[in-house]
Amino acid sequence: MEKDDMTTFLFRLPTSLKEKLSKKAKQENKSVNATLQTIVNESLSLKGNSSEPLEQRLFLGKLVKPEQFDEIDGLVKVEGIYYRYLIESNQPFEPNLNYIIIEVLGNILTLRPLKQEGEK
Repeated sequence: MEKDDMTTFLFRLPTSLKEKLSKKAKQENKSVNATLQTIVNESLSLKGNSSEPLEQRLFLGKLVKPEQFDEIDGLVKVEGIYYRYLIESNQPFEPNLNYIIIEVLGNILTLRPLKQEGEK
């Protein structure tokens, strides 16, 4: 995929299909958006294209530990490089939780907190 500006558009689908998509995204530790991008890329035979961003190929599903965060500057260090980050559903950073990368967009990582054992 060439480096393109991102765009948005309205996409309608049945609720049951949206639920399946959300379940698949959660199982793969990705956002729904990242899962849809993968599905579209695969269906257009673009999977594995070397022009796909490195972060997209290597970071999705990667564990991020609390010590990798720089709370003062709002950055997270992954593979030796600092990235801006968002936490799913605009949750605040919790220094006692691990996170998983569910989406990569440019230099911004979207993270999902991992529940501690015993939490629902």
